[in-house]
Amino acid sequence: MRALYKSALLVGGLLLGSMAFAQKTQLLVYTALEVDQLKAYQEGFNKVHPEIDIKWVRDSTGVITAKLLAEKSNPQADAVMGVAATSLALMKKNGMLEPFAPLNLDAIMPQYRDKANPPAWWGMDVWGATICFNTVEAKKRNISKPETWKDLTKPEYKGQIVMPNPASSGTGYFDVIAWLTLFGDQNGKGGGWKYMDGLHENIAQYTHSGSKPCNMAASGEYVLGISFEYRGNANKAKGAPIDLVFPKEGLGWDLESFAIHKGTKKLDAAKKLANWASSKDAMKLYGKNFAITAQPGVAEPLANVPKDYESRLVKLDFEYAAVQRERILAEWNTRYNGKSEKR
Repeated sequence: MRALYKSALLVGGLLLGSMAFAQKTQLLVYTALEVDQLKAYQEGFNKVHPEIDIKWVRDSTGVITAKLLAEKSNPQADAVMGVAATSLALMKKNGMLEPFAPLNLDAIMPQYRDKANPPAWWGMDVWGATICFNTVEAKKRNISKPETWKDLTKPEYKGQIVMPNPASSGTGYFDVIAWLTLFGDQNGKGGGWKYMDGLHENIAQYTHSGSKPCNMAASGEYVLGISFEYRGNANKAKGAPIDLVFPKEGLGWDLESFAIHKGTKKLDAAKKLANWASSKDAMKLYGKNFAITAQPGVAEPLANVPKDYESRLVKLDFEYAAVQRERILAEWNTRYNGKSEKR
């Protein structure tokens, strides 16, 4: 009889456990966050909301943007987290986002969120340009450290530069936007395009990842990798023989941002994620990876990133970057895509 009682308790416990698991909400979140960041963010959220399981769909910014646009008539994502604000501005233009003011919206700086009320999207943190420069390989080849973007067009760098493809990488796209902002666009005839023509002569390969150029420079495969500060700082902290160069003309950048996808059937859970992702606790996690968070005064200084980093960022017009995206990428592909890595 006692054995039967114990068996009943065991079965009952298993059923209760199964019911608890079944009651968890599965939230499908599209992201371009780095793989080595996802675990900490998910654990931070689940400390507050253990009843929600996040299922990540992760790829580079351009791929995620294209996927979201392709699914416009049959959306799959419940939320978008850690995707470029320039991409989310495009999603907003296409009527794909659910406006929502998270609990901590007032703490987010106005320049780092959608201007609508309530906003369609808002920023988590800034990620911006840097050049990873391998000092060991440079010395072997008698190559000097660049100080400016225009330095990269010098003959000494020929075949020693890798950078992200802007069609697949958010880092690559904000580089292109920055050069067009700094040097001129004029529908393919401005100084920004002339600059990229010169840079292209020295490019060995365009990668489909913003991290990969820095990883390639860190390993010594190439001397210079145009990348972003998180990956550069992380690689240098691990002992890679690289210096981080922040070109004097100004730095391209974008916001890792959050939005709720319009039409989600799990709106309450998506709002809970939005409220957490805008919180100070979440911002502290972002600040471990990036020098600038959307809430001011949260991020700790990063060892290899200059203290005046924010003042070096170019003036970014999110509307221009979103509206002109298709034209700019078509022009870029026509001119330069021949050196892109094969998928």
